[in-house]
Amino acid sequence: MSGTLRMTYRDALREGVRLALASDARVFLMGEDVGRYGGTYAVSKGLLAEFGEARVRDTPLSESAFVGAGIGAALNGMRPIVEVMTVNFSLLALDQIVNNAATLRHMSGGQLAVPVVIRMTTGGGRQLAAQHSHSLEGWYAHVPGLRILAPATAEDARGMLLAALQEPDPVLIFEHAMLFGVEGDVSDPPVPVTLDRAMVRREGRDVTVLAYGAMVDRALAAAAQVESEGIGCEVVDLRSLRPLDDATILASVSKTRRAVIVDEGWRSGSLSAEIMARIVEQAFFDLDAPPRRVCTAEVPIPYPKHLEDAAIPQVADIATAVRAVVA
Repeated sequence: MSGTLRMTYRDALREGVRLALASDARVFLMGEDVGRYGGTYAVSKGLLAEFGEARVRDTPLSESAFVGAGIGAALNGMRPIVEVMTVNFSLLALDQIVNNAATLRHMSGGQLAVPVVIRMTTGGGRQLAAQHSHSLEGWYAHVPGLRILAPATAEDARGMLLAALQEPDPVLIFEHAMLFGVEGDVSDPPVPVTLDRAMVRREGRDVTVLAYGAMVDRALAAAAQVESEGIGCEVVDLRSLRPLDDATILASVSKTRRAVIVDEGWRSGSLSAEIMARIVEQAFFDLDAPPRRVCTAEVPIPYPKHLEDAAIPQVADIATAVRAVVA
């Protein structure tokens, strides 16, 4: 009998990893502190005791080494889940991800597949300053050969991981740090989750708000705030950042005729700029107002709480942009 369970985003991720380890002998988890410590964010807590050191592997503090090892394992038929502590640290493995994992199918003429899943924490809001708080998923969404996912709910956190492990090519999953303790409903037993489609989280008639990750909840909160002012927001959770689901984005914007894009990345050269370009290229004559963006201030993420909050998009910032685009 099917139903739902209530669990945190963190617990949903752990359950996804556990189900993957239990169902496929090719799957193993590797990364810094994923074993005895139970994961920097406690996602892998208890998995070492359950599955042993061959399946849950602590690695040295060398992203280039253990990401490279994961790519090598994938090339040899395994299904590794590689955990990188934060997106900032993934830059130490940029060569492995961009110059190897993303290119090997093309460079080999289709002879090689790299079915590696790389998970990493992204985003600010925890007062961890500039080396642990940036949102660089838009950089990776620029690279052909990579699939980029940004689950915003507990259901997607578990389901997207399980679906990613079935992909023949590299998948990067960006898990926002502010979501780990957020509860949500997940299906019991698990149901398949699509990786290619955005999802309308709230119907509306006046403006489309496009967001992903932790910004989805803030977009929903902003939509609730402006509803009392007679503004109906449609909130679209992008979910997949590469490929983008143009069909869902354009269908919503064509209906509401206005768009606000919320992106925790920096404004210049951002994912929001790409989305805005696609809207203008493909739905220009459907628009009643220029699209607007709500992005992180163009500064390294500050440490002090009041400055960090000022730098990162907040509910009030989104609501202000919505009001402006419908004025």
